[in-house]
Amino acid sequence: MPLTEVRHNRETPQRQMELFLRFFGKEECEPLHSWGPGLRDLYIIHYVISGSGEFSTGGETYQLSQGQGFLITPGAIVHYTADEADPWVYTWIGFDGLHARAFVQRAGLSVSQPIFRAKRTGRDDSQDGSGRADNDGANWFDTSHKQLMDAHETGSRDILYQSILYRLIGELIECADPALTESRSLRANSKETYINEAITYIENNYSQKTTVEQIAQVVGLDRTYLSSLFKQQFDLSLQAFLLQFRMNRAVELLSSKQLSVSDISRSVGYTDPFLFSKMFKKVIGHSPRRTRELLEEEQGKL
Repeated sequence: MPLTEVRHNRETPQRQMELFLRFFGKEECEPLHSWGPGLRDLYIIHYVISGSGEFSTGGETYQLSQGQGFLITPGAIVHYTADEADPWVYTWIGFDGLHARAFVQRAGLSVSQPIFRAKRTGRDDSQDGSGRADNDGANWFDTSHKQLMDAHETGSRDILYQSILYRLIGELIECADPALTESRSLRANSKETYINEAITYIENNYSQKTTVEQIAQVVGLDRTYLSSLFKQQFDLSLQAFLLQFRMNRAVELLSSKQLSVSDISRSVGYTDPFLFSKMFKKVIGHSPRRTRELLEEEQGKL
């Protein structure tokens, strides 16, 4: 059963970033090879290169073949099986991060809508009732695994991984049913405007003593309501989002040896370095100094 899987360092502090690739792989499955029923704690995209099989989640079962793919969402019980006569060959990419949920939603994918069909160049053949575009020819998903494997051999693999992952999200958004995404966009437009205004303010003012009250005042919404919008979009309250954003930025700054922990504390809006260190460890899982050591170790492996 030929199988390749590459795992990105699970302990790296960069896992807390907006979008982070956890692992990727490829497998030529034996007839009736299956996984599940079970669940995962992150998002996983499978893409069928050849062959066929079935995928079950949310009480529904889907038949898939070449050019299609399926999404596994965190906490959803799934089961998938290769066809007996024509077992599939598929690739997968596992990812998480602060914006993972929002990006997946933008692509029109969910537990109730987990299937996508890759867009191809050439003849339009979309009238198959799938609700997704399908054309003959090549598509980006066919080469994505090779791109990741090539990136793995370089010294800049972490940057290339992120680039390919964002390209994946972009391709999924392009694959989405326009009617589905447009209707969702119309409903979410005003809410997303408020969220984007709040995020822009955070990006420009996180280094100051910015509070949730100030953000809500700038956006022009009640603090509780604005926080509920963030909870819906990111599964984080506004306060938690602000904290996460500051700590993500602190992780980036820790890669610079020129800045002390106190310097970084001030740079992300904390006047008390002890409070900063306490909150940093709560969010990231390690102290700032240990995180700097991990970053140096990771850099040394590249």
